[in-house]
Amino acid sequence: MGVLSTSPANMDSCIEACIKCLRACEECLTACLQEPDVQARIKCIQTLNDCADICNQATKFMARNSTLSTQLCGLCATICEQCASECGQMKDAHCQECAEICQQCADECRKMAG
Repeated sequence: MGVLSTSPANMDSCIEACIKCLRACEECLTACLQEPDVQARIKCIQTLNDCADICNQATKFMARNSTLSTQLCGLCATICEQCASECGQMKDAHCQECAEICQQCADECRKMAG
């Protein structure tokens, strides 16, 4: 159930997945910027930034029960899948873990998008 009793409960798992993905992307982005091969990670870093931003927006749209939530969740799923793919190509633990979290979020967003 949502934070308030009036919140749409059907979106809870997607909201939670988006918040977790947002955090994972921000943490992974910070870690990537500290890697010695940062130049080779530019596309990954850009995708992490996009993913974090879309997860943030999707969370807000769902929390206010926007009529555009399902459409935004569809876009969020696409970006999360792209981020999972980019991170999945990196061998370090933070990227591998982030890739898993992004894929989980993509799955939840696909369900929301219908």
